[in-house]
Amino acid sequence: MDSIDPAVEAPCHLLVAAHGSRRAASNEEVRAVVERLRAEQSDQFASVETAFLELAEPTIQDGLARLARRGARRIVVLPYFLAAGSHVSQDIPEILDAFAAGHPEVQLARKTHLGSSEGMARLILDMAGA
Repeated sequence: MDSIDPAVEAPCHLLVAAHGSRRAASNEEVRAVVERLRAEQSDQFASVETAFLELAEPTIQDGLARLARRGARRIVVLPYFLAAGSHVSQDIPEILDAFAAGHPEVQLARKTHLGSSEGMARLILDMAGA
């Protein structure tokens, strides 16, 4: 489930899956990042959406279902997490497996979590002013 079949000719959609927070402003920060992604990504993805594991809406399940209802047949899910704790290693894969079982017409690709990015070290150094 880590890649999309390039032979399938259908637009690809991106679902950024964050944790979610009781603090509304934190959820809005995630939505703002996704809004910037949407603006900067040109035509790499047909749509770029936000979803949350818990504590905020839409849930990952709802985000996937909404994309499928809108006709998405290829969805990339990027966990917006810094570390591969149980949410990244267990909870999100279980959600994606359940969705895939009920939607065989939709290809899902679960990408590695944000914190594992090769660019993370440079980003931290840039932000710290080094």
